[in-house]
Amino acid sequence: MKSQFIDVKLAGKKTIQIKNINQQYLDSPFHFHHLCELVWVEKGYGKRIVGDNVDNFEDGDLVLMGPNLPHIWQNDVAFFEEKNNLGIRSTVIYFPPDFLLNLTDEQHIVSPIEDLINRADRGLAFHGTTKKLVSKILIKISKETGLSKIIHFLEIIGVLSVSKEFTYLAGITFKNAYDEVDTGRIHKVYQHLMQNFHRDIDLKEISNLIHMTPNAFCRFFKSRTQKTFTQFLNELRIGHATRLLQNENLSVADVCYKCGYNNLVNFNRFFKSIHQITPTEYRKKIGI
Repeated sequence: MKSQFIDVKLAGKKTIQIKNINQQYLDSPFHFHHLCELVWVEKGYGKRIVGDNVDNFEDGDLVLMGPNLPHIWQNDVAFFEEKNNLGIRSTVIYFPPDFLLNLTDEQHIVSPIEDLINRADRGLAFHGTTKKLVSKILIKISKETGLSKIIHFLEIIGVLSVSKEFTYLAGITFKNAYDEVDTGRIHKVYQHLMQNFHRDIDLKEISNLIHMTPNAFCRFFKSRTQKTFTQFLNELRIGHATRLLQNENLSVADVCYKCGYNNLVNFNRFFKSIHQITPTEYRKKIGI
């Protein structure tokens, strides 16, 4: 995955940085850095790409990412419209892995933390009771300074390190083989697709965006993402469909067309290939 290295500045190697986001929409590029990053979305929704994982994010999402894991979080198109009355609120904590590993020499304390950081190399999305407990602590930590801030942070790590309520994001074979030359290209492609997946997008349009021929673009895209352009686009669309299917006022056909598909046959086929069930069965599963 080719992406942009962003140097997140910390005051020292034994410190953490807490960033409170309260704005109309997220505006960070597709990037990676040398720190661990814990993201809690208090309010807002959209699409996220972590490594080779493409998914939605929404209110309450809690994700831990390890160092050098490329990622981008982008709000849905509605957030970019003027006077939308939406907005994003999020708390992000950056910390060097050594900050935790050098706390003590007691192996029974270090081992679960070391295991957590290793697992975070693929990105971890937490859910259930873990998410609720950590969210409550994150509300407190934003208001704290000094030792209290560190104590709350260690409390969070303690909860995450023993939790079994998580899902891996990036695939087990994913590797970040970044190249600064391709930074702008990858970001342009991802941003364009996340904003326009709901309509027809052909290879010529997307390849012209980064000044390539369609054949060259296909080779470029697959070599970087380990996915074909069509596969990636379908993952974006079907991910969005799972959100829309939760709206009981929309029919399955409505969802199909809002996600960029021209007919129900293709929509059902791609949905089932990703989720192993049809859109109708998915609705029954979530109680709609």
